[in-house]
Amino acid sequence: QVQLVESGGGLVQAGGSVGLSCAASGRTFSSYIMGWFRQPPRKEREFVAAITRRGLSTDYADSVKGRFTISRDNAKNTVYLQMNNLKPEDTAVYYCAARTVGDGTSFFEHARFGSYYGTWGQGTQVTVSS
Repeated sequence: QVQLVESGGGLVQAGGSVGLSCAASGRTFSSYIMGWFRQPPRKEREFVAAITRRGLSTDYADSVKGRFTISRDNAKNTVYLQMNNLKPEDTAVYYCAARTVGDGTSFFEHARFGSYYGTWGQGTQVTVSS
């Protein structure tokens, strides 16, 4: 079973930037669809961003478009989330997730649903102060 470990969370002022990393185990990282989700305090988990196997296609929640960038380095088995111009409402626990099986489903139709992914990291806290 693949394992995911997030890093890079912390405290930042509004308008600042934070970069998150998610390191995955295994030899077949390049075959995984990868996503980022977050859970703000007292709110439900929500989709943030996702990226395809080769990193050629991405999908973002409307709330983060233009501010966040998802990327991956398959040689390092790592997916990244660069977060710029942070807002207090970005405060949340951020989770990375991996879909390790293929069944022909469409990335753009399914990647924003948590149920699409079978493996989750432990999460990392990002706190944005006003």
